[in-house]
This record gives sequence, structure tokens and C-alpha cells, in this order.
Amino acid sequence: MARRFFSDPDLHGDVPDRVRPRLGEWGPALVPSTRRKRLQRTLVVAGFVVATLVVIATWWLFYWMMTGKGGIF
Repeated sequence: MARRFFSDPDLHGDVPDRVRPRLGEWGPALVPSTRRKRLQRTLVVAGFVVATLVVIATWWLFYWMMTGKGGIF
């Protein structure tokens, strides 16, 4: 049976409560849901793509202006 990535939300497993560090520190209200984590992963990838495109567009604009191919400036 193939194990899926990110398939087990229980990080403690069968460990007893007395050895779990800071058990219950956040409480159930502050733990992000799976849907929220999936949205955050998507936003990080989209932000990376947008930032990469901005850097490429800026480089192209400066190169275009420095080579004298642009008639605007």
C-alpha cells in the first residue's frame, strides 16, 4: 500500500501524554484546517510565480532601456 504525502495529521502517534511537549498549548481553535493549509500552499506557489515574473519583466525593461532599443527614454 502506497503511503500518501501529508496523509497523517496525527504527529504524536501512540506516544503517551506525559512525554508530549506543550500538549494543548494552541488549543483546537488556533490549529489551521487542512483546507486552510492547502490554500496557503497554493498562495505561496502563486506568489513565487508572480515574484519571478516581476523580476524577469524588470530585468527585461532595464535591458531594453540600456541597449537603446526603447524609444521612450
